[in-house]
Amino acid sequence: MRDRIVVVGGGIVGLAAAWRIGQRFPDAQVTVLEKEPEVGRHQSSHNSGVLHAGLYYKPGSRKAALAVRGIRQMIAFCREHSIAHEVCGKIVVATSQEEIPRLKNLLERGTANGLQGLRWLSRDELREIEPHASGAAAVHVPEEGIADYPAVCRALVDEIRAQGGEVATNAEVRAIHRVAGAWRVESTRGDHVASRIVTCAGLYSDRVAAMTGRPRAIRIVPFRGEYYGIRADRQYLVRNLIYPVPDPNFPFLGTHFTRMIHGGIEAGPNAVLAFSREGYTKSDIRVRDLADALAFSGMRRFLARYSSMCWMELRRSFSKELFCASLQRLVPEIQPEDLVPGGAGVRAMAMAADGSLLEDFHFVEGSGELHVVNAPSPGATASLAIGEEIAEALARQSS
Repeated sequence: MRDRIVVVGGGIVGLAAAWRIGQRFPDAQVTVLEKEPEVGRHQSSHNSGVLHAGLYYKPGSRKAALAVRGIRQMIAFCREHSIAHEVCGKIVVATSQEEIPRLKNLLERGTANGLQGLRWLSRDELREIEPHASGAAAVHVPEEGIADYPAVCRALVDEIRAQGGEVATNAEVRAIHRVAGAWRVESTRGDHVASRIVTCAGLYSDRVAAMTGRPRAIRIVPFRGEYYGIRADRQYLVRNLIYPVPDPNFPFLGTHFTRMIHGGIEAGPNAVLAFSREGYTKSDIRVRDLADALAFSGMRRFLARYSSMCWMELRRSFSKELFCASLQRLVPEIQPEDLVPGGAGVRAMAMAADGSLLEDFHFVEGSGELHVVNAPSPGATASLAIGEEIAEALARQSS
């Protein structure tokens, strides 16, 4: 009888895990269960499409290692499958002298993480790459780029099926039980018995892991990131990717500019508490999700610690002028009338009880089980490398 492995979650991380598991265990029957009618419907497609090379992450961290390895694997995968992508490079801009030391620290981190071709830019050199950007200095990251992640998801489905695996959509997991040394995974498309399970449930990663009896020590709190597009006749203001130096008092990267792989320029995102784990608009409210977030002690501590930031983000969500003002720090010529409504995504932020956000990728393992509890940005870029890590972890469990 074939070994059966069930992967819960058909986002890019779950699909990459299933593909890598199929490579590592060619005799196993691998099944992916996805609750939506199509794969990659949430964080995998509601993002800016950036290929992150590993500039920001602490040297030695799982994020740093997997981002560097993952971007090279992702570019190779896109080439092999004729998926739209471009290694166009990115600049990170210090908009004031006060930000210069933090920018230097980023350069040191990127160098320590093994990024190639990093270059310090003077004000004039910055203008050569992005003529309309403004700053005291910048770092050029030539390895970064953009990609069509939904197309990557579709290609991974084809690869999994070519291995003999199954990708089942409209298959929402309702319960997971341990039965006679195996796992019974109950879904809306029937029950599946497996020797091993891997959960990659993104915005629901904490709840799905808890189905196996694990405590929810780490909670997922959803933050919506809202974007504007730039009017077609003003898109010349941005050539590729323009990012700020992250503020250490702000747990997100900050608003930036991204050229999209299929055309257009995106500006954003902000970061506001979403009232639903799939709350892509201000009016999306799910009482269970909102109550779950507000009842969590970590969320209350987070709101107290970052009260001014949360208030500013909320104001910016309702004011195009305030949103534009944050963009003008990078590109002073941008004006409110240049901005048109864009899309939105919801970040699955893993939060501890003390209100801190988990910075690194976080897996939880047990006998015959592995749960990806936290795989935020650069999760899409690093997904193929994350999949390798998961497959090797299962191999260690079975050895």
